[in-house]
Amino acid sequence: MNLTPIYKGKVRDIYEVDSETLLIVSSNRISAFDVIFNEEIPNKGRVLNTISSLWFLYFQNQKSKIFPNSTLQEKLNFKTHFITNDFTQYPKKFQIEKFKDCSMLVYKTKKIPFECIVRGYLAGSAWKEYKETRKVCDIRLPEGLQLGSKLPEILFTPSTKEEAGHDTNVSFQYLVNQIGIELAHKIKEISIAIFKEASIIMESIGFLLCDTKFEFGIKDQQIYLIDEVLTPDSSRFWKKEEYHLGTNLASYDKQLLRDYLESIQWNKQPPPPSIPKNIIEELIKRYEDIEKKLKLALTL
Repeated sequence: MNLTPIYKGKVRDIYEVDSETLLIVSSNRISAFDVIFNEEIPNKGRVLNTISSLWFLYFQNQKSKIFPNSTLQEKLNFKTHFITNDFTQYPKKFQIEKFKDCSMLVYKTKKIPFECIVRGYLAGSAWKEYKETRKVCDIRLPEGLQLGSKLPEILFTPSTKEEAGHDTNVSFQYLVNQIGIELAHKIKEISIAIFKEASIIMESIGFLLCDTKFEFGIKDQQIYLIDEVLTPDSSRFWKKEEYHLGTNLASYDKQLLRDYLESIQWNKQPPPPSIPKNIIEELIKRYEDIEKKLKLALTL
């Protein structure tokens, strides 16, 4: 049976199931600096799909007695678009081997066209901006911070969500101007609350959550958490035991690939260079390490 995706992204494909639902398939493709590479990362799609599914299920069941010390405020009224990742529960025509273990059935929503980036530590593009301006996305920070410094407060730094090319960091006021003050404040509050909750869980398994991005949609006037959640493709994780200030820490995410590309001075334009075998092997090893530990933390 020939099924054609309605959308083919950098690393995920989306299929329309019916008027209310979609199937999101996580591939083994990898991108960096908005360029898709020729090599695939074996098992990556399954790992990312599993991690997102675990988080979606956790946030759907946040009142569970399994987590009596949950800090996520009950007043934050949001849902997730996740329905199931159980391949046997899909409509028959989607029960095909290539979708097994690397896909999820989700509700359709109207996507809010911004990425909600949340930062707990100073790294990546935020560090580069801070060195030049002492600001991150128009938010002034104290003098004397170092690479890897824990920020005085968690920062919400939205960016545009571009279909092609680079996303652009924007101020919170720009977000307000585009989507309205009430919705902007709601997705900011939800993003920060989720980040705080996830940080506690990640630290319990030996990792620091440096930064991440969330995406949201609207369905029936309700805010939905969508896309992927707290994966190594959308987040920066550090091993807690290795944390120190002033140097680039080994990230348990695709920063390993970015660092390699910076080291060979690639111009960040297609065609991409080849990814060495040792980088591919180390990437999937780190992704699987996160997956294994999260399974223990987020399931019975």
